[in-house]
Amino acid sequence: MKNVKVYGPGCKRCETTAEMVREAASKLGVEVEVEKVTDPREIAMAGVMSTPGITVDGKLVHAGGLPDKAKLDGWLAG
Repeated sequence: MKNVKVYGPGCKRCETTAEMVREAASKLGVEVEVEKVTDPREIAMAGVMSTPGITVDGKLVHAGGLPDKAKLDGWLAG
């Protein structure tokens, strides 16, 4: 199971990003645990300078704007 964290203040883009992660994981048949992180301190400590940010198994893979679907598939499949 992959641990995915979506970092952001809880805005619409952050909600959409979390849903994109769930949909991509379902399509790929990958089990994921999606955690939304809204605490500004935790967001900064993760190195996310622009939200939404995504970490997969502790590695920052995306920051700022909605992720590209093909890249998202790659992060989850890898």
